[in-house]
Amino acid sequence: MSIRATAGRTASASRQFLGLPWSAKVLCLKGGPLPAGDALPAEAAIDEAIDWLRRAQDHSLSQDGGVARHYSLLDGWGPSYPETTGYIVPTMLDYAERRGDDGARRRAHRMLDWLVSIQFPEGGFQGGVIGAEPRVPVTFNTGQILLGLARGARECAEYLEPMRRAAEWLVAAQDGDGCWRRHPTPFAAPGEKTYDTHVAWGLLEAARTAAEPRYAAAALANVRWALGRQQANGWLAQCCLDDPRQPLTHTLGYALRGMVEAYRYSGDTELGYACRRTADGLLGAMSDDGHLAGRLRADWRAAVRWSCLTGTAQIAICWWLLGDGDERYRRAARIATDHVRRSIDARGGAGVRGGVAGSRPLYGAYGRYQYLAWAAKFFIDAQALVMGDTASVCA
Repeated sequence: MSIRATAGRTASASRQFLGLPWSAKVLCLKGGPLPAGDALPAEAAIDEAIDWLRRAQDHSLSQDGGVARHYSLLDGWGPSYPETTGYIVPTMLDYAERRGDDGARRRAHRMLDWLVSIQFPEGGFQGGVIGAEPRVPVTFNTGQILLGLARGARECAEYLEPMRRAAEWLVAAQDGDGCWRRHPTPFAAPGEKTYDTHVAWGLLEAARTAAEPRYAAAALANVRWALGRQQANGWLAQCCLDDPRQPLTHTLGYALRGMVEAYRYSGDTELGYACRRTADGLLGAMSDDGHLAGRLRADWRAAVRWSCLTGTAQIAICWWLLGDGDERYRRAARIATDHVRRSIDARGGAGVRGGVAGSRPLYGAYGRYQYLAWAAKFFIDAQALVMGDTASVCA
């Protein structure tokens, strides 16, 4: 990024900060996580984050059954975001199962019904939030919604056909080398993306649900393609929304989770080694208190001071899943999850209480001044895993 562009973003952030109400400024100036003694207990933190997601569904600007993309300290709740609503579905269903919460299950089904209603006839789903233009089918977003459809179809047969249509569309859209180049999102920088392995995970879940080996074959082909871009130190090229030289931990977390799920599905030992190379690089990037810089360079050094809490939670999940027999990973997962949990405010208004911010501090560049629906989702998943409270691993 040029010096001029960086200066422009800094000036814009400063203007936004000045426009915040005083209470929001106070939140922003709380730099680090809460002391351990002041943080919510793990179970209570999950409950608060689930309640935040309930409010995000109820207060979405588009009022359609989907989950609002975010709550902003500047302008309140955003419209529904199909992509993240898709993978919030398994999180809500897991919670419903653990707690016997029929209300949470009904909410998940309302999300699914809405998603089915906006599916393109050929099977894909749009990129961006409701109301964003252009409205075109996008590979990545379809893969994330497929996670929800596959989980929903295991409970209710009416979601099986929409799941199949989405999976078939993804298989047909894939190039011969395993990469998805057609149907990119118009809301990110152009180019191939190694974090599309998270799309591959959606196909693996569809393969499990429908017992369709073609879906798994396409998924594993994509993961093999992505691993062709992995460096010896575990670094993944072409793994960011906008700056592949210093990718977000969010997109690195996407990529690693797709790799981990491919390993769990196939049992391929070479895939396991590849997962651990990337997991070890991330392990070295985290500080003792759980802080993980929101962008990382190719040598795994921090590129920014702020953390991307979404990415921290995603990577904690991956460490936990790889941690069977390796306490390094399990310990790192606990520390990272605790770091995110200690950022959660049990007080404040409806958009703040129980929410997980895009960045810590709140003025960091990822989701600046926003509490993000997918950040809450990944925290819930990570905390439930660390507590040993889920068997499905949220898919």
